[in-house]
Amino acid sequence: MEEFESCYEISRTVDFIQTRNYTKIVLQFPDELLKDSARVSKALKRELGKGVRLYVMADTAYNSCCVDEVGASYVAAECVVHYGHACMSPTSNLPALFVFGKSPLNTSNCAESIFQQISSTQKAILVLYGLEYAHAMENLKETLKSINSDLKINFAQVNHSFIEPSQNDPSKEEDNDTETFENNLCEKEGPDCKFCLGGLSWKIPINNKMEDYLIFWIGRDNSAFSNVVLTFNNCEIVRFDADKNEIANDISHLQRILKRRYYLVEKAKDANIVGILVGTLGVAGYLHIIDQMKELIEKAGKKSYTLVMGRPTSHKLANFPEIEVFVYVSCAQTALLDSKDFLSPVITPFEATLAFAKGREWTGVYLLDFQDLISSPQNNNIINGNLEKEEEKEEEARFSFIKGGYVESNSNNNNTPQEENRDDNSLALAKSTEKALTLKNQDSNMIMYNGFAKSGSDYFSARSFRGLNPEFEIPVSESYIVGRTGRAAGYKDEKNEES
Repeated sequence: MEEFESCYEISRTVDFIQTRNYTKIVLQFPDELLKDSARVSKALKRELGKGVRLYVMADTAYNSCCVDEVGASYVAAECVVHYGHACMSPTSNLPALFVFGKSPLNTSNCAESIFQQISSTQKAILVLYGLEYAHAMENLKETLKSINSDLKINFAQVNHSFIEPSQNDPSKEEDNDTETFENNLCEKEGPDCKFCLGGLSWKIPINNKMEDYLIFWIGRDNSAFSNVVLTFNNCEIVRFDADKNEIANDISHLQRILKRRYYLVEKAKDANIVGILVGTLGVAGYLHIIDQMKELIEKAGKKSYTLVMGRPTSHKLANFPEIEVFVYVSCAQTALLDSKDFLSPVITPFEATLAFAKGREWTGVYLLDFQDLISSPQNNNIINGNLEKEEEKEEEARFSFIKGGYVESNSNNNNTPQEENRDDNSLALAKSTEKALTLKNQDSNMIMYNGFAKSGSDYFSARSFRGLNPEFEIPVSESYIVGRTGRAAGYKDEKNEES
């Protein structure tokens, strides 16, 4: 019983609720921990007493690593206690307490593995870990000191286990002095540079780079580890599998993902119709990044549609065959979807910025957290067209690696609203005449198959079957004819013929 309450931090949760006088609390469990939800709620209820209502929430609408504020709002909850693996994305409306759990870690074997890496490399060691192993880091440090007290190993720390929404809305923050995407990963603090990723933070000297460190990851090969590998793709990374107590050096399957993502970026450049796929309704700033993506797509001369459908599946997205690429707005640890089973590729907001923003080239830096895009003035300058060089540069044909040739730019948004209205008025008669003279037998399927559709209406107008077409010329109806009357055994007209 004591081990169970220690794992789920019953006493800390009770102190948190009583200190803030919460009366309606939602306990959010992932599927793998749902079996313990009844025992946890009973233990909390026993300590809290009457007057406090607890609600168990499972089967979240989007991702279990994010705080489900939408589900909690159904019961007017004042706070959410999140159990299990968490992406630590800031919330929009509700405060959240995180209970990561306490997965077992053999500190002796882990310390030996760290010493093996120290003897085989000249780089400094930076230890990162899954949040479920945070409880064992102090024991690991003591084990390392007992073997060699002169070792200097940089350990990451857990940022916090509680999130207050009013302090974490990036859309409300003022612009900082960040000028590049690279600088968004760290923050200067005196002589050090502080990095924050996935709920962890660590400091390195400002003159050092992350490439100067060997990253020693303690934990499973999950989305949190993938986030580390893709973000620091130029670093040497080693993973210690705590379940098997062994080193796993092969991370090539994750590094190959970058090649796949670059291909999707090139494919997105040729798309004319883009779908913005909402993958979260609770992460702070998601509305801001959606508006930012809309503006970016519009500046690129493309058509965008916003879709909200919960967890995306290949069957759901197949209902939108006109959309050539989807931009998935979600937390950093669920942003990558394997689009091999999807009809159209699914990219991240960062990849959309690479594909649709003029003058943007991929330098090897990869960002999964869309909040880094929100807080980047350089990204806003590109979207808003504040770069003078890009404004003065004439429209040039772009070479498409997918089509194997040069394609013209689709951007047609350089005109002012007055010029657009004047052009629309002057061409209104011409457009109506052209529509009236359009041949019915024209092979319009070329729009769909050659990728020339500029919007959903263009795509559906090119389909062979259009359903009930209101423009179909209905022939003049003929006068009605009186049918047979009577029974099948003998209609009246049949009886008349016999007589």
